[in-house]
Amino acid sequence: MTYTNQRMAYGNTLVELGKNDQRIVVLDADLGGSTMGKLFEEAYPERHFEMGIAEANMTSVAAGLAQTGRIPFTNSFAVFAAGRAYDQIRQTIATGKLNVKICGSSSGMSDFGDGATHQAVEDIAIMRAIPNMTVICPADANETVQAVKAMVDMSGPCYIRLNRNDYENVTAQDKPFDIGIPSVLKEGRDIAVFATGIMVGKAIEAAKELEGKISVKVINVSTIKPMNKEAVISLVKGCKAIVTVEEHSIVGGLGSAISEVLCKECKPIEYVGVNDVFGSSAHNYDDVLNYYGLTKEHIMEAIEKMALK
Repeated sequence: MTYTNQRMAYGNTLVELGKNDQRIVVLDADLGGSTMGKLFEEAYPERHFEMGIAEANMTSVAAGLAQTGRIPFTNSFAVFAAGRAYDQIRQTIATGKLNVKICGSSSGMSDFGDGATHQAVEDIAIMRAIPNMTVICPADANETVQAVKAMVDMSGPCYIRLNRNDYENVTAQDKPFDIGIPSVLKEGRDIAVFATGIMVGKAIEAAKELEGKISVKVINVSTIKPMNKEAVISLVKGCKAIVTVEEHSIVGGLGSAISEVLCKECKPIEYVGVNDVFGSSAHNYDDVLNYYGLTKEHIMEAIEKMALK
């Protein structure tokens, strides 16, 4: 089945995997109707745990379940999944390398109506700074399906960041997900654009608009950590400059991760992302993305700027 919503892809994939893997359990913090944990609850009520508005407790329970051989998936909005439960994630799950999967739903600005308190613009930075943590940000619903499968197959702590809204897929439906490996979605010679999450599609749109004027390579970075350094370095060979694009703060996010890898390559880098501010409420998703400079047009401006370097 094809999905155009990451939350639906996530919830239904857990249900599918749960048929044959009794180790999978799901925990929700009073948001199962939004995270789509409710789909797992409907299918396997004995393996779903409603923990109430108590993310820290949910995370500690998940740690205990992991110690019994289960594969627990915890679910909440990204701002709460990474923020409210930070201490329990760090002190119990990460230090113990426990096999807990943390889902941060409604990430970035995608919960446009609820403003700064519900918009996670720093969750990637928080989670990638934690030792032993894998951090995944799929480009679309197709990639979400494959990423969840890869999360079950891997051992150890993992954080996945999901968007709230519907949007078109840019990745192939059944392409296997390789943790740590970036993938080229559009070839180009002049500028290398590294993008993640919903911004991958917008980067492709920007690159196509500039075709014939600037040759742009678009790279989908769906694993923020670990990042295959050799692969990233090889992808920028021959390109004169780099642009990074993310629906996240430019402090500690994808742009920071790419810069850390390419610091010795001496190529100019421009960052498109949230400029060290909190989010805000808006009437719709497009309005808030435009306000914070997260659009095709802003990406085109960044590419054109770097092409002049």
